[in-house]
Amino acid sequence: METTKELDHYKALVAKIPALKQEIAKTIVGQEEAVEEILVALMAGGHCLLEGVPGLAKTLMVKTLSEALDMKFKRIQFTPDLMPGDILGTEVLEEDHQTGKKFFQFNKGPIFANVVLADEINRTPPKTQAALLEAMQEKMVTYAGNDHALPDPFLIIATQNPIEQSGTYPLPEAQLDRFLLYIKLGYPSEKEELAVLERTTGTYKTEKQTIFSAADIKSLQELTRQVHISPELMQYITTLVRETRPETSKVDFVKKYTEWGAGTRAGQALVLCSKARAILKGRYSVIPEDIQTLIYPILRHRLTLHFRAEAENISTDQVISQMLKAIPFK
Repeated sequence: METTKELDHYKALVAKIPALKQEIAKTIVGQEEAVEEILVALMAGGHCLLEGVPGLAKTLMVKTLSEALDMKFKRIQFTPDLMPGDILGTEVLEEDHQTGKKFFQFNKGPIFANVVLADEINRTPPKTQAALLEAMQEKMVTYAGNDHALPDPFLIIATQNPIEQSGTYPLPEAQLDRFLLYIKLGYPSEKEELAVLERTTGTYKTEKQTIFSAADIKSLQELTRQVHISPELMQYITTLVRETRPETSKVDFVKKYTEWGAGTRAGQALVLCSKARAILKGRYSVIPEDIQTLIYPILRHRLTLHFRAEAENISTDQVISQMLKAIPFK
C-alpha cells in the first residue's frame, strides 16, 4: 500500500501532464490524437508504429516529445544496406597503452537511447528488422555472448510510408504484433495547416522546457499498472478480443472479412493502454471510452483480413467499428 508521500508524488506527476501536452503543442500543430497515443505507449511500456505520408512532421513530433521528457533521443534512417551492427553496435579491437594488451571493446549503437526513431522501417531487409524487434522485446542487446541492457525507459517509434511500396520489405504479421500501437497520421485540418505555414516560414521560435525526467516516466509506468479496472470491463476486453477470431466469432462482419483474429497479447495491450489513457485524462479508473478509443490502434495491425475484404475495399478499422456496434458494453 502506498504511503502518503508516494501518493503525493503520483498526484504531482499527473498534475503536470497538461503541461507536457502544452509543451509539445508549442512545436506540433494539431495531431493531438497521435501525440496522446504515443504517450499512452510510453506509459504502458510498449512501442508504436507510426504511419503517415511524408511531410506530416513524424520526426519532429518524436524529437519534440523526447526533449519535453528530458530523454536521450536517437534517429536511425533505415535503408536497404543497413546492417544489424549499424543499429545494435559492434566490437572493435582496442589496445591498453599501459600493458600493450589487446582486447575487444563493445561500442554501443544508436539503439542505446531512451527514445529511438526507426525511420522508414519497411525500407530495410528482414535481417535488420529482426535485430531491432528482438531488442524491443528483450530490452537488451546480446553481442559475443554478453548482454547489454538498454536504457529504461525505452521507447521505439518506427515509421513507414503507406504509399511507397517499391523497394520495401513489409513487416510480417508476427513482427507487427510486437508493436503495442499502430498509429495512423492523417492530414491536418485547413486551420492547422495554415498555422503550420505561419509558424515555419516566419520568425516563430519556442523556448523549450523539460516537463518530466526519465525517473518521472518510470513512476508513471508504475502508476499505470495500479489504475483500477472493473471485472466487467476486463470481461468486455476479453470478449472483444475473442470476437475478432472468425472461427468462434458471433459477429457476421468479422466472420465474413477476417481470416485471422488477434491473440492474447492484444488483450494485454488493451488493458494497459486503457489504464494509461485514464491517467492522461486525469482519472484513476478505466471507463468504456478508454477501451473503445484505443481498440483501433491496438487491433488494426493484429487482424488479418480475407481476400474478400481487399476486393471490397474493407479496412481493419471498419471491421473493428462493426464489431464494437455488435458488442456494446452492458
